Amino acid sequence: MQSKKKIINDPVHGFISLPSELILEVINHPVFQRLRRIKQLGLTELVYPGASHTRFHHALGAMHLMSIALDTLRNKGHAISEQEYEGALLAILLHDVGHSPFSHALEHSILDNIRHEKVSLWLMQYLNQLFGNQLQTAIEIFSNQYPRRFLHQLVSSQLDMDRLDYLQRDSYFSGVVEGNIGADRMIRMLELRNDEIVVEEKALYSIESFLNARRLMYWQVYMHKTAVAVEQMLITLIRRAKHLLQYGYSLPATPALSFFLENTIGIDDFLVAPPNSQTTALEHFIQLDDYDIWGSIKLWATHPDKVLALLSNRLLKRQLFKARIENDKYDLAEINQIRLQTQQNLGLSPEETKYFVLYGALTNAAYLAGSQKINILKKNGDIIDIVQAADLPNVKAMSKVVKKYYLCYPK
Repeated sequence: MQSKKKIINDPVHGFISLPSELILEVINHPVFQRLRRIKQLGLTELVYPGASHTRFHHALGAMHLMSIALDTLRNKGHAISEQEYEGALLAILLHDVGHSPFSHALEHSILDNIRHEKVSLWLMQYLNQLFGNQLQTAIEIFSNQYPRRFLHQLVSSQLDMDRLDYLQRDSYFSGVVEGNIGADRMIRMLELRNDEIVVEEKALYSIESFLNARRLMYWQVYMHKTAVAVEQMLITLIRRAKHLLQYGYSLPATPALSFFLENTIGIDDFLVAPPNSQTTALEHFIQLDDYDIWGSIKLWATHPDKVLALLSNRLLKRQLFKARIENDKYDLAEINQIRLQTQQNLGLSPEETKYFVLYGALTNAAYLAGSQKINILKKNGDIIDIVQAADLPNVKAMSKVVKKYYLCYPK
């Protein structure tokens, strides 16, 4: 059979090889192609105009880094079979297929308390049936059921190929240079001890730079105050749409989005068809992407409901809420004063005003010491957590959870 191997030109990593026909077929499947229509950073492009890259880009980049990591370990004498090699590549390739539209922004709005990792697993099992169980090893690696634990660590840990790609990629496309990291050097310093990933001591400063870059990217990009505001506007808009449907209002939307607005889909409902339907929530989800949201927002901009129309128009015209982020909780008296001003300025009722004054908490930690530690292999053979490394005092500070508070409202 003629080989279908392909090479993809990636702006971050250069040429990416697709090493097997199965991987190419999976990439060409609609479940994976859907990621072309899911923005990696949600609505952050309204803050950083270049940040319009997709989950499709990121998944390919993470797979490329996985191939370098596996080749590195093989070159250091560790046996990795072809089945394990392909399984690990497929596991990282498909790790994000379960993302809702705009990535994390609507993860808990479209679905009822279902994390994207769970949906990714269901979609991998769906593909596994279609491809004659050829993804079984990938599923076991992804779900941490495979006997060789280090393979799962490369997919999901505090130094995995997912993080190494998205930091480089998000830095590149947003233009925030502080997020740029030396991923290649860290990967080349990977080793195995007791079936777990460790990092050679000479990569200490690269690891410190990686953790610092992650901390900076969170506050400068992922939790940028305007990015927080626009995300909260979108979440609130979806909440209003669901509210209107519950009270019998007519609401135009694409079929895929209508299904999730009209139905509360919990973890027990995802794989079964609701009454009077032969299509499962999973099959509806495969059809749902950013385009459904934007198309529906354009229709809602002229809806008779004032809240829905105002929020839709503000998103379409980039008339974003003012956002403030502080170290301390906002005083309730101040929030109530802003509510009153907003109610008067926009001619809203007290009930409607709650959709326009939004507040909550943000948390961030560059490194959480725990079960998934970044272990350093010292020259004398000892293995220690990176926090305990004597010449890295900054990491101790980075390992603490930082909590801040946001307040968003119309200018």
